[in-house]
Amino acid sequence: MLIHPWDAARDDAEWQQWLAVHDFGQLAVNGLAGEHPFVQPLHFAFDPARGEVLTHLARPNPLWGALEASPDCLLSVVDDYAYIPGPWQADPDGPSEHGTPTSFYAAVQLRCRAHVVDDPAEKASLLNQQVGHFQPEGGSARVAVGEVPFGRMLSGIRGLRLEVTGVRAKFKYAGKRTAEVRERIADGLADRGGPGDAAAREHLLRRQRA
Repeated sequence: MLIHPWDAARDDAEWQQWLAVHDFGQLAVNGLAGEHPFVQPLHFAFDPARGEVLTHLARPNPLWGALEASPDCLLSVVDDYAYIPGPWQADPDGPSEHGTPTSFYAAVQLRCRAHVVDDPAEKASLLNQQVGHFQPEGGSARVAVGEVPFGRMLSGIRGLRLEVTGVRAKFKYAGKRTAEVRERIADGLADRGGPGDAAAREHLLRRQRA
């Protein structure tokens, strides 16, 4: 992923705060010899204090062999994207049809080293931490080894602790454009009001203020 200086995260807090509420991504794992890489969509819980991602997958998932052979993997999250028509980006002193169309998006890529969790008690703890992240209001029984309703299901999954070893973060929102052009784009996003436009506009304005 190419990251120009004007698209880079301002600091760790920017991408960490974004990742805290964008907790669905794709885990890319090197394939075994002669195979394509595995790409697994999944929910996850990121713990910035520990530099760790928690998740789990079904035991029959075909990526386990590849992950055990090569535990270095990449978790990729992309969201808050919007298509930007060319005229919105045109220079103020040039023809509108000469503006370059582009995409806005936020993206965080976490390089990770995977640690597989098979111990039943550790899996139960991992699952409870995940549910606590996604369902802080409660309402579901805690997972406990040998106890209903979820204890019997533990054998059907394997847990994953992904140790974060590197981060690449990008917020592509007209960072190199003039204030006049950014304001035009913000107005265009507000008027269009399509899927993702409000989030993209907020990023543009937030980063402009910063």
